[in-house]
Amino acid sequence: MTTSLVTGGSGYFGSLLVSRLLQQGHRVRVFDLHDVSDRPAGVEFIGGDIRDAAAVREAVRGCDVVFNNVAQVPLAKDHHLLRSVNVDGARILLDECSTQAVGKVVHTSSSAVFGVPDQNPVLPTTVPKPEEAYGHAKLAAEWACLDACRSGLDVSIVRPRTILGHGRLGIFGILFDWVADGADPIVLGDGTNRYQFVHAEDLADACILAGAAAGPGIYNIGTDRFGTMFETLDHLCSYAGTGARVRRVPAGIAGAAMHASARLGLTPFAPYHWLMYSKSMWFDTSHAEQQLGWTARWSTDEMFAQSYDWFVTHRQDTADAAASHHRKSARQGALTSLKHVTRFLPTANGPTHG
Repeated sequence: MTTSLVTGGSGYFGSLLVSRLLQQGHRVRVFDLHDVSDRPAGVEFIGGDIRDAAAVREAVRGCDVVFNNVAQVPLAKDHHLLRSVNVDGARILLDECSTQAVGKVVHTSSSAVFGVPDQNPVLPTTVPKPEEAYGHAKLAAEWACLDACRSGLDVSIVRPRTILGHGRLGIFGILFDWVADGADPIVLGDGTNRYQFVHAEDLADACILAGAAAGPGIYNIGTDRFGTMFETLDHLCSYAGTGARVRRVPAGIAGAAMHASARLGLTPFAPYHWLMYSKSMWFDTSHAEQQLGWTARWSTDEMFAQSYDWFVTHRQDTADAAASHHRKSARQGALTSLKHVTRFLPTANGPTHG
């Protein structure tokens, strides 16, 4: 039986990955700062900080495959933690995996390493060029993975597009809250930018397949059925049936307002949000399909509908202060005042772009 360690296994994606590994017959261990009440029976928990080599050594001991999902997310807004956790912690984990002869490491990275791409789709050969602190930290962690590969450790890197799925909240919790109450969501610009997402279950499947593949690899993961930002939100509004309609705000003005309000602590936005929300970005995933035998099961519309339904059902239970950033809704702050005045903004026309 394969013994798999999931670092960050108490977080949103980590906990889902734990469940998928159990379904496939793995013996699973979780390493995280905090335990959670919904950890499945039989899953071992080791508490600790990924920057603590002794704690990491204990967690790694006896493992065949290590799935690294520990990360400070952009919403955390602490640049020191972005570097020390995402980069230094990754190096410590890789060193311990190498010392203890772990057979495979799968490192979850981010599409943020590409910033705003010069052209789409993003290919395996596209050169990363992050544009904010989170993306730079994730790229530095990838460099640490490549260094470990050169030293003989088998490491694969999985880069997801923006993750959705039942229980995924964070900034999406605000969107779902607005739509559920009939408040109008906003696109920056005209909303014609094509934007790709990935369902957490599809991402977990890709990670598990990468964990079973011999030899290093880099895999870009996202759904193959997606459209424009306007289409995504418009279809969600139609599905919800609450009367919400997509409104638009000039991208330059909105980006500046998001930046200024975030710096003042009035809104939960991070640089990636105002940099990317009005931009097109999608991965060509054919290499993952060919090399891993992976396919996306969820379309954008399907994952938004499922995520929204989960939010509505669990709306009163999503304010746990101890939960990870993606397992609770982001605090709206000044957005609460904006929520019911967006109806005075122009509606988005949203031409269709395949």
